[in-house]
Amino acid sequence: MNVSLQAEPKFIAPIFIAVGANLPGPDGRDALATCSAAVQALHDLPGLRVSGQSRWFRTAPIPPGGPDYVNGVVRLEGVADPEWLLAQLQVIENQAGRVRTTANAPRTLDLDIIAMGNGVRESPDPILPHPRAHLRAFVLAPLCDIQPEWLHPGLGLTAAALLASLPAQDATPI
Repeated sequence: MNVSLQAEPKFIAPIFIAVGANLPGPDGRDALATCSAAVQALHDLPGLRVSGQSRWFRTAPIPPGGPDYVNGVVRLEGVADPEWLLAQLQVIENQAGRVRTTANAPRTLDLDIIAMGNGVRESPDPILPHPRAHLRAFVLAPLCDIQPEWLHPGLGLTAAALLASLPAQDATPI
């Protein structure tokens, strides 16, 4: 019998994962199909369960250039170690053909940990909460779909208040 030791879990749910894509996958799936498949893969993460999913939104890339994105947010319940969860998300991205080139480059799939409970951490990766989530309508609009009262642990503002404070950014439900 093989026994695998795992680090003690550090953060309790809810856990919010941003899901996005703006390129077709290597299997020819469009961005929406790739994002939907990623949500299905999140259902298979041990010790976690999907307890909410936003609508899908079409959003312009930031910075401008390249095709529009499909974005959504998924809420997970359970207990997970941040490094373990980040590694699992990167496996899902890689399976969807993610290639890391330059920052903000178009991609077949992007999975980001937005928050893990009310955890705050500056390092190592992943930084919690996500350092730019509060500035992006493509994160906040879907987050407001499933939990507008979510309180940013560092800023003390709700997702709805953060979204309302942003300059105009296009995030249109699909």
